[in-house]
Amino acid sequence: MGAFVGGFSPRGGGRGGFRGRGRGGDRGGFGGRGGFGGRGRGGFGDRGGRGGGRGGFHSPGGRGRGTPRGRGRGGRGGFQGGKKVTVEPHRHEGVFICRGKEDALVTKNMVPGESVYGEKRITVEDGEVKMEYRAWNPFRSKLAAAILGGVDQIHIRPGAKVLYLGAASGTTVSHVSDIVGPEGLVYAVEFSHRSGRDLINVAKKRTNIIPVIEDARHPHKYRMLIGMVDVIFADVAQPDQSRIVALNAHNFLRNGGHFVISIKANCIDSTASPEAVFASEVKKMQQENMKPQEQLTLEPYERDHAVVVGVYRSRRCWWQQLWCRMREVAPQPGSCSGPCFPSAL
Repeated sequence: MGAFVGGFSPRGGGRGGFRGRGRGGDRGGFGGRGGFGGRGRGGFGDRGGRGGGRGGFHSPGGRGRGTPRGRGRGGRGGFQGGKKVTVEPHRHEGVFICRGKEDALVTKNMVPGESVYGEKRITVEDGEVKMEYRAWNPFRSKLAAAILGGVDQIHIRPGAKVLYLGAASGTTVSHVSDIVGPEGLVYAVEFSHRSGRDLINVAKKRTNIIPVIEDARHPHKYRMLIGMVDVIFADVAQPDQSRIVALNAHNFLRNGGHFVISIKANCIDSTASPEAVFASEVKKMQQENMKPQEQLTLEPYERDHAVVVGVYRSRRCWWQQLWCRMREVAPQPGSCSGPCFPSAL
């Protein structure tokens, strides 16, 4: 683990996972040799995920097919196949570890009996109470990959209000919905109308998700739909990603709130090294009153990706924020030593 320099700690990938050596990381993965399967090279289902394996969840035995992309023979075992499983709280509140034949990262299902993207569901009995959990695939979720990579803080917890930029079809959004629970809110912004239809269908069953089908480059277009939030999570994969996040932070992120940004180096500058791209993006964030505190790569789950976590320190008071939102203009950084109100009023 790298040393902290002024409160900011960039780190390499592959710290995370449970007992394994993973594909491409130092110690990543869940099962015996990485991934979720028992002896495969990653993946969730019997023949599924990335490379398939022998295991997965819900498998009663035999040669199930699992997810369609994998290769491998399928096999026996897996959760709910007769093996005793237990669920333990993860150090990140609202996230859990399911321990059985293989360990898995899970969230408590807010809508029991429903899967969102074909993920496995695990039911655990505690006396007369049954709790259902959903497996969280780190190969399909940057946030899950960051958690397994050992990120110190995600700042997404029960009751939090989260602005999610780049929600896509709602895969990770659904797990964030599980984490924040009925007392929290997830404002999910997605520009693609095709993905937006899937996102809206997810939100129909999850009352704490508010889908916003708009371009995140223009937060004034949805300013009336979104209140102040505690956390911004961004996975927009655009060359001007830092600017997009900053615009939304100036409009919606409370002073002292946090951001979690997934950066794909190739989408920002395919000619530069990933390390140079990450360093450049960090500098852009610092110029927008966004103070990065932690950085780590997402190996072995994603190549040339990093997650940056930090805190937002606005120099503006809440009157200035409100005024900018009313006037539909981007707030300009400025100093404010106390309560104030625009003189134009």
